[in-house]
Amino acid sequence: MSLLELHRSRGRTAFRVNRPPVSGVLRGRMLICCLGLVALVFVVFCVGIATGDYPVSPLRVVPALWGSGDPGQVFIVRELRLPRALTAVLAGAAFAVSGAVFQTITRNPLASPDMIGINAGATTAVVTGIVLLNGAGLSLPTLGLVGGLATAAVIYLLAWRRGATGYRIVLVGIAVSWMCASATDYLLTRAQLAEAQAALGWLVGNLSGRGWETVGPLGAAVLVLLPAGMLLGRWTRTLQLGDEVARGLGTPVQLARLLLVVVGVAMVAFATAATGPILFVALAAPQIAQRLVGLSAPPLVASALTGALMVSASDLVARFLIPDVDLPVGVVTGALGAAFLLWLLVRTNRAGSGG
Repeated sequence: MSLLELHRSRGRTAFRVNRPPVSGVLRGRMLICCLGLVALVFVVFCVGIATGDYPVSPLRVVPALWGSGDPGQVFIVRELRLPRALTAVLAGAAFAVSGAVFQTITRNPLASPDMIGINAGATTAVVTGIVLLNGAGLSLPTLGLVGGLATAAVIYLLAWRRGATGYRIVLVGIAVSWMCASATDYLLTRAQLAEAQAALGWLVGNLSGRGWETVGPLGAAVLVLLPAGMLLGRWTRTLQLGDEVARGLGTPVQLARLLLVVVGVAMVAFATAATGPILFVALAAPQIAQRLVGLSAPPLVASALTGALMVSASDLVARFLIPDVDLPVGVVTGALGAAFLLWLLVRTNRAGSGG
């Protein structure tokens, strides 16, 4: 028996490696879509670095990334603009993967961290730190991370009733989201002008002033959690068939759902901690990726690339939409995402699954 076995049929290639025992399916359409998304992300990434108050030729961006070329341009590219561009790519990927995970385990295209309260919990924690605790010695990213994780734990515990189903997670999450939003609004009414300005600058989702101290933790989270989500892919596919069928196929339903929730929550918590709650990326990117590759559920890698493209392109638009005004990236994603949400609601209702 050979170490590598291949079987091709209908645009798919199934492979199995005996040592180590690994198997999977390669789909031609998915591969082409992912390569196209990688190319688009790279182009937008380079254009974003090249443009600014001191323009750099796009052809010189790549050499400057490796430290080659004019020292002034190398400094601008690597120290001033590269951290922001990397944060946009990593945050977009993290939000999108989180959305793909939640939409898969709940089997609901409208389920995302924006909708079920994870972002709202992180936001409330940050505003609490700014208004009441004066930071309490914790940075805003740390407060956002703690708030997101704590909110997810509360949602999961409240949704637990001999197990946690996707339907209950969505309903409890919506309720928790509104509670957190109300708490945030109340805190803002008590804030001083300077405190309110600091909070609002973070609430919309912003990439301004992001440095290497932001890129490091977020990059580490994506590099660890994305492979973890892919390793859970077999359980993800069986959960799409329903809990009873998944159990019949040998899937530990509650353990699988818990581990996937941990991956999704950690992704969105790290992303929100780094950039603030960039709206609608977690909702829209997985659905766009799913339609691009033609699958029945959002694929993680294609979703990550789509999210990275959305945030990078939106940041580029936000920087130059209004002259001399650096808009928060969340303003652009919110405007585009709201239109996408309306379209998705109409489509879902026409399909008879919108409630």
